Amino acid sequence: MVAWLLLVSLAICTQDANGQENGSFSSGVLHCGPQNLTLTSSDQMILLTWEDDPSCSAVHDVLIYELEVLIADKQAHYEEVTVTPDQIGSTHSWNWTSHLALECASHSVRLSSRYKNHTSPWKQEQSLPGIENLKDLEVFPRDKLFKVGSNVTFCCVLPVGQLFSKMYLTGYEGGYMNTTQISNQTYALTVHLNRASKESCTDVKCQAHKADNGACAYIGYPPGDEALWCETRDLESVECHWTVGRMTHLSKSPTVYRLLGSQCANEFTGKCSQKVQVDVGEKNWTLTAENQLGKVELQDSADLTKRVHMFAPTGVTASTVNARNVSLNWKWTVQQYNNLNITCQVNISHGETNTISENFGVGLNFAVLNDLIPNWTYNVKVRCGTTQHFWKWSDWSPSVNFHTRGDVPDALDVWMQMKDNQIIIIWKMPLANQSHGNIIDYEVTWARTTEREQPTVISLGPNNHSHILSQDCISCIVTVTARNTYGSSSPSAITIPSLTPDRTRENTSWINGSKGSFDLSWSASPAASCGYIVDWRPTLERCSVEWLKVPPSETNARIFSKNFREGVRYSLSVHACTQGAPVLLERLEGYASEKRIEDGLFKSLKWKQRFSDVEVSWDPISLREQTALIRGYVLYCLDDNGNIVINVSKDNPEATSLTARNLQISSYTFTVKAQTAVGECGTASITATLNSLTDNLIEAVIISLVVVFCLLSFITMLCYRHWTCIKQKVYPPIPKPVLTDKWLTSPGEHSCRPFRVDQCHHSEVDIMDVPELHCNTVNGYVSQENMPFVFAQTLKDYYNQPLKKCTPPPLTLPTTAIPSQSGLPTSPFRIVFPNPSYNLIMQTGDQQSNSGPKFQEGTPLERSSGGYQPQSNTETFTINRTEQDPESPMSCISTYILLP
Repeated sequence: MVAWLLLVSLAICTQDANGQENGSFSSGVLHCGPQNLTLTSSDQMILLTWEDDPSCSAVHDVLIYELEVLIADKQAHYEEVTVTPDQIGSTHSWNWTSHLALECASHSVRLSSRYKNHTSPWKQEQSLPGIENLKDLEVFPRDKLFKVGSNVTFCCVLPVGQLFSKMYLTGYEGGYMNTTQISNQTYALTVHLNRASKESCTDVKCQAHKADNGACAYIGYPPGDEALWCETRDLESVECHWTVGRMTHLSKSPTVYRLLGSQCANEFTGKCSQKVQVDVGEKNWTLTAENQLGKVELQDSADLTKRVHMFAPTGVTASTVNARNVSLNWKWTVQQYNNLNITCQVNISHGETNTISENFGVGLNFAVLNDLIPNWTYNVKVRCGTTQHFWKWSDWSPSVNFHTRGDVPDALDVWMQMKDNQIIIIWKMPLANQSHGNIIDYEVTWARTTEREQPTVISLGPNNHSHILSQDCISCIVTVTARNTYGSSSPSAITIPSLTPDRTRENTSWINGSKGSFDLSWSASPAASCGYIVDWRPTLERCSVEWLKVPPSETNARIFSKNFREGVRYSLSVHACTQGAPVLLERLEGYASEKRIEDGLFKSLKWKQRFSDVEVSWDPISLREQTALIRGYVLYCLDDNGNIVINVSKDNPEATSLTARNLQISSYTFTVKAQTAVGECGTASITATLNSLTDNLIEAVIISLVVVFCLLSFITMLCYRHWTCIKQKVYPPIPKPVLTDKWLTSPGEHSCRPFRVDQCHHSEVDIMDVPELHCNTVNGYVSQENMPFVFAQTLKDYYNQPLKKCTPPPLTLPTTAIPSQSGLPTSPFRIVFPNPSYNLIMQTGDQQSNSGPKFQEGTPLERSSGGYQPQSNTETFTINRTEQDPESPMSCISTYILLP
């Protein structure tokens, strides 16, 4: 057993010996590492170089170096560097930029090598020490450039014994800042730079209890230039332009520009030029812009023969100046321009008008300007460019002024105005560019077209622009000319139309204005051989008319005048211009700009109640009070609380009343407004208290009774004052007839003898109404009950004769009226007695007996034939039968009916 154990131990020892032999090679490999380490610095960057140990030559695989950076003995960075077998034996380098200035703290770098899974120990190089034992407080880094948007760490190194207070950047008080302690005497401030330095630099401040100091930081941008393009101006050099980027704010490191590797002189203007050979064909042109924060490279490809940007012409002069044309000349500073095909533009300016004239030619150096205004000042300038492969225009030449010679005035713009049956010839005062000199006078000539007489000529001063013609100058041709020192203008003629008596009755249409003007259109007229004339004037004012002439090809116009006023109604007319007198085509009215009507438009506002309805009325509104077109009216009825109970509107602008219906018995405020395009305006109000319907009825009854009483009183007074006349007209006096005994005798015992009364003829035929005789038979006798019986004629042969018994004769009533000689009203009927043999003789009253009939005075009847004779008096009789005379033959009752 012991022997077995010894054998096993021997085997193990043999294997260990073999492993140590193999490990000796590995140990040789592990001795491969860095040597000759060198550590240097530049600004905040540290640079490490080293070489491989000679034993590294046995390595046939990747060798890895591990690097570790220590700041103030604290690990700040770790990195690995890979070395391939072919790089073994050469010098290796590595750099790293610290976020902290090297003056702030010591920086150390140590390396180790790793091959497969085996790592060598760290080999440490001498550290880069920071600044120590300072007498004054210091801030690092100093005067360094930083890019906007970067994170930067500043440090503050304190002398021994100083206590740190705070650290900050001016202008960044509200920004993100983080202060940390690196060592006992060093503090660091990390800031995100989000803004450029406004001035030359930004101050970094550090404060301690007994001292403070700072450093300057330049914060800006790298170059941002773009869009390079190149051209030639003199065909001997290239001139490149680009868009300069935003300001870099780096006064310490301005941007440097280089074109084709050569530095540009005017780098800040965005332009750089160099002398080159200008040949046909495209070439590449490169521009670089660089500062300490960055670099930009721009390129352009161009054939400079197709990019000729000419210089402006020089020495522009007006060599020949006439009334309506002028010749311009100029020179070129580049001799090669004389061989180019050139296009030039001449800018002709006068007043607010600019006109461009173009000219072409090889080596062009002159131009002729035509259609100029006489006696007018012009300002001209010239620019040119190549005709073939046009690139761009040259700059404008310096301006040149010249004044053209004078000429006769232009023809006047003439029109007419008919106002108050007057004919007024009007012309527009010529403008300065139309008079071509000072106007001396105007000459007006007129003559009838139908008469061969000498025309009438009158001369007016230069300040006149109208002339009133006589009213008989109808169908006259009027011409007007203007004269200056150079002569007279061409005559302007107009034919006066005949005055239409009913021209005021012509239909007028309405036109709505728009933005202080009128957009007018009309139907084309075949009579408008020379165009149309549109004139306008205020409707209610006595102002001169204004007008505009329109070519025949146009049937619309925009009418605008500086004299248009807000809220004024204008009358417009459209006339056709013919070879003879102008023809009126259309008449319109409207407002160029409507104005809100002021309150109180409705005058004499009244109200009237009709049962539960209230009618509000007002006086008609005149046109002078309408500063806007009234399209209708609206009535608002408001209760005591100001709430609208009802509103009524009417679209008739001629209306003068509105009615609010079905109102309750209460007090109301009625407000009337006019409806216009600018809203409801012209407000006027009235307050009314409604009465009950019973009160209205009582009031109506009382008023009716008073009216009836007054009417009856008036009629009574009238009748009283004229009673005599009314009595004569209505109930005239009836004469009493005079009867004889013979007249009363009849063929029969029980009948009355009928008689006929005929009309009498005299110089004035007046027929009196004949009364109707009624006879009553009583006991075989005829009795009359004390009633008068009137006859218009004396009864002959029957005067004072005894009466016989009689019966009433038949009566015939003709339809013709019997006129009265005395002027009294006549009856439309007359009594006809069938027996014509009676002769009635009127006797005087003293011839009557007491027992016979009694006659009263009346109106005589006249008879032209048949035995009747006119008498001077008329008698009436009464036949009485009394109790003392019972034996009387008869009693007759005479009843008189007067028909109107």
